[in-house]
Amino acid sequence: MQWLEETFHVSKPIIAMCHLQALPGDPGYDAAGGMRKVIEMAFADLDHLQNGGVDAVMFSNEFSLPYLTKVRPETTVAMARVIGELMRFIKVPFGVNVLWDPIASIDLAAATGASFIREIMSGVYASDFGLWNTNVGETARHKARLAPKLRLLFNIVPEAAAYLGDRSIADIARSTAFNNRPDAICVSGLTAGAETDTHVLSTVKKAVPGTAVLCNTGCRLDNIERQLAVSDGAVVGSTFKVDGLFENPVDPTRVKAFMEKVKVIRSASRAVV
Repeated sequence: MQWLEETFHVSKPIIAMCHLQALPGDPGYDAAGGMRKVIEMAFADLDHLQNGGVDAVMFSNEFSLPYLTKVRPETTVAMARVIGELMRFIKVPFGVNVLWDPIASIDLAAATGASFIREIMSGVYASDFGLWNTNVGETARHKARLAPKLRLLFNIVPEAAAYLGDRSIADIARSTAFNNRPDAICVSGLTAGAETDTHVLSTVKKAVPGTAVLCNTGCRLDNIERQLAVSDGAVVGSTFKVDGLFENPVDPTRVKAFMEKVKVIRSASRAVV
């Protein structure tokens, strides 16, 4: 996919998650450590990810559990502060994800100059967060007003949720591509860190051959070759953490080992071509 290589400067890019700690207003916020602790932890993770060779980073409020589908202003503002303080250290293309609110994600992208967002932007779901509705027409118009060049990564298999309506994943992918012209479609497992079903990835890729398809969760050292054989790239979070656990900080050794394998996979792919 041409835009992927133009944005990330490689084929089959690895977009690493920089998970921000709980923010002001979140149930898990560390008031004693305050925003300074959030920024320090984000800086450490960003440093390890970039030194490990990832192709891009995506900042998300991953520890704002339980998530809102319409976030409060303090969350977006806090994320903008973190990214603003880290801006001079960011060396790779970056994106943002304000969970689970595409309008707020676009706001944050416009304020920080992010290249892309990932969100649930279309569909209606039964989820752990209640009935989850979207308004993709409003999202598209908001993007057109604030950030027309922003790339939209549509997650069509949201974590902890099921599509309301008896439609196959192939049909959902086709209609999403036709109606919304996404820059990429993301395919996920059940939760953060849960492996994405390769068969589902393949089904989506065949349904929308002209659209980039990204593996969105559960990529590991032992499955990344299989996942990249089908997908056009991957979003990677938990596998880069200490012991591969979502709750832990980034482990630089795991990042380097993973990205070295990705480089081997890319070299082999170029040799075949």
